Amino acid sequence: MDSYMSLETNSLGRMIYNTNICGRNTGIVGRAIAFCVAAMFVFQTIHAQVTVSLRLDSVQFYVGQHDGLELQVTLPAGGQLLLPPLKKGMELMPDVEIVRMDRPDTVAVNEGRQLQITQRYVITAWDSSFYYLPPMQVKVDTTTYESNSLAFKVYTIDVDTLHADVFFPPRDIQALPFSWEDWNGIIYGLLTLFILVPFIAFMHYLIAKGKPIFRLVRRKKRLPAHQVAISEIERIKEERTWAREDSKEYYTLLTDTLRTYIQERYGFSAMEMTSTEIIERLTQDGDETSLKELREIFTIADLVKFAKWTTRINENDANLVAALQYINDTKIEEDPNAVPEPEVVKETDKARQVQVTVMRVFMGLALLLVAAIIGIISWRLYEMYV
Repeated sequence: MDSYMSLETNSLGRMIYNTNICGRNTGIVGRAIAFCVAAMFVFQTIHAQVTVSLRLDSVQFYVGQHDGLELQVTLPAGGQLLLPPLKKGMELMPDVEIVRMDRPDTVAVNEGRQLQITQRYVITAWDSSFYYLPPMQVKVDTTTYESNSLAFKVYTIDVDTLHADVFFPPRDIQALPFSWEDWNGIIYGLLTLFILVPFIAFMHYLIAKGKPIFRLVRRKKRLPAHQVAISEIERIKEERTWAREDSKEYYTLLTDTLRTYIQERYGFSAMEMTSTEIIERLTQDGDETSLKELREIFTIADLVKFAKWTTRINENDANLVAALQYINDTKIEEDPNAVPEPEVVKETDKARQVQVTVMRVFMGLALLLVAAIIGIISWRLYEMYV
């Protein structure tokens, strides 16, 4: 009996021991399974952040017809994307060619946490068949992802070989209607050339001939001839040393003042005429009383200048008064409302050099503009007719 119970006891102990061992093993396996499930969930979550899709605008089209192919990739913001190395003119597969590639379009989604990049291709096929387009591969950071595959059908154009007479020969090149918009730039360019070319020629002429492009002109009110003469006689009167020391200089100044007045008053070259010629010229329409006084002044002046005649101070004063009297008797009062005559200001060498430099700069700029306009017109004509 005791042995039997001992056996049972031992059996129960082993059962308990085995149960404890299984319990410990079950806990370890559970934790391992939970870790694997969590890891798969994390992997699926990360993997789900990157999606690659491929689609066609149409799955059926004719030979030579264009169709749109769009590759769209969604990736986390900040990720580095490497698209397939495709170029214009490459074949996606035999008889399927890339006609055009647009620039990738990037859009932020999910409040900026992800980026959606779309690459669009234009493709065509050169043979009728059913095509299978394999998945495209893209690389995000260091991981490679594949898109879905596509299938499309390309049809050929039916040709009626039994009725050949219904086909028409190739049409001639169609003449486009005339449009002023195509010629606006050329016309404006030619008009500008018609202005610039004469301008450059005129500048070159001025520089070559040494002529200024403009002259400084100012309107200055000219004093009447009698006022100028009276002012000069007053100046001679104030400097009486000439009358005492040098009668020749005194009468030279006095007669030159009278000659200048006569030249301005009567309009003939009195400065280049002798005293006798002046008197004869004035006798034709002058007052004999005034001419008598003028004749006496010129006679004494000739004697002093050429015959070394000596005069007294009172004679000099009398002749000065006679000159003033002659001017007052023959003067003409000018209209106070008369418009002042323009006077050309003589330019200096420095001003001339500045003008030449400015003209050369403008001529250089005009030449550059002419060259640019000719280039643009030539390019426009080449685009239109070549």
